[in-house]
Amino acid sequence: MARQGCALTQVPAPVSAAGQDVCGAGDRLAAAAALALRDGSGVEEAVTIGVGEASRFVERGGAASIRIQEQELGDRPRTALEVAELTRAYGGRLIATGGCFDLLHAGHVSLLRRARALGDALVVCVNSDDSVRRLKGPTRPIVDVRDRVEVLRALGCVDAVMVFDEDTPAAAIERLRPDVWVKGGDYEGDQLPEAEVLDRLGGEVVVLSSLPGRSTTNLIREIR
Repeated sequence: MARQGCALTQVPAPVSAAGQDVCGAGDRLAAAAALALRDGSGVEEAVTIGVGEASRFVERGGAASIRIQEQELGDRPRTALEVAELTRAYGGRLIATGGCFDLLHAGHVSLLRRARALGDALVVCVNSDDSVRRLKGPTRPIVDVRDRVEVLRALGCVDAVMVFDEDTPAAAIERLRPDVWVKGGDYEGDQLPEAEVLDRLGGEVVVLSSLPGRSTTNLIREIR
């Protein structure tokens, strides 16, 4: 209920999806509206965008469509490309992010949970051990890639993991074709080495803030 003297604005759903599974529609609305506000939209426009995203999500079957994907894949581990193809086949929104994820900590988990809330499936692209050594130095990674992948796969917000050996995830992005690529920290889209491939594929870059004080470098320093 609005306070006295405040006007109410109704935002009708652009599509009708009566009788469909509405689970997850609220998260979709909130995420879409928040991104629109970040990009400079006014409150009414942001809410309209959010309502549109939520209603189309419900029209596609909502959370039930994601459960269908899980049924088709069964209990075996899901490859990143399988998740990407099925997500597109059911009209879903594919999210991807990347990094070393060495010594997984609360900052990583927060980023991955928020990334997953932006869409219907999250694929994590992980640097191989050789790639980490080239980027971080000969003493890294602390945890080898097999264990890093195993820990990431155990997180409920992660749908699949893809390992890449290059210095950047550009080739992995080319194969996955995500709708949204998530970066953590203070990045600008035009500074990313993978920006060119994302622009060509029509993907969006979303930067999510990092949790203050949480980093693998700090953990290593404290352990030593």
